[in-house]
Amino acid sequence: MSGTVVQTKNHRVQSVRHLTESTFVVRFDRNGIEFEPGQYVSVGLTGDINMREYSVYSPADADYLEILVKEVEEGHVSRRLKRLTEGDELEVDGPFGFFLIEEEDVGRQVVFIATGTGISPFHCFAGSLKGLDYTLLHGVRTQDERYEHGWFDPHRVITCLSRDPEAVGTLAATESGARYASGRVTDYLRSNPVDPDSLCYLCGNCDMIYEAFDILKDHGVPPEQLFAEVYF
Repeated sequence: MSGTVVQTKNHRVQSVRHLTESTFVVRFDRNGIEFEPGQYVSVGLTGDINMREYSVYSPADADYLEILVKEVEEGHVSRRLKRLTEGDELEVDGPFGFFLIEEEDVGRQVVFIATGTGISPFHCFAGSLKGLDYTLLHGVRTQDERYEHGWFDPHRVITCLSRDPEAVGTLAATESGARYASGRVTDYLRSNPVDPDSLCYLCGNCDMIYEAFDILKDHGVPPEQLFAEVYF
């Protein structure tokens, strides 16, 4: 973002909220950091040279910052973040990034396509941009990876379960408004083309993003309306 001022400060941890055995949300003091929804920060423990980039998960008007973290077995930073407790300190650099929705585009139809923790910037978008006309397509393996879907309007969410197909019917019958499908997000996109006038934001697995780009372009979405943030 042009004019972004990168800030480096120490931030006190307020809480760690565990969503699954390996996925958690770290909340820490904001300390005056200003960012635009969709941007990311670089986070590490104070005094440790290792830093990792995470999209801001919390809304832009919150008085704290949150990041959504997936513990990686060989990941130095994620394993240490998981052990944080209230009062610990983090070093935070940022914000960075251009994965943004421009002000003049807030009224347009927007499609969010995510896998796993790639839902993080969309959590921020939905909580920050009032009146946003969005649909969230979230690809996960099992139903416990629907990271805090309650934050979103259920009528705007489509969850694709790739390894838990038997849960699709049960969830659809018990959760009002939410929609579910078996398979990957790319399977859903092939059978359910989006409006070519939509702005499409993709975040998560690079293989999904490359495949989805091809599908969306085949369905008439112009390349200039496709935006991506690759996580892994």
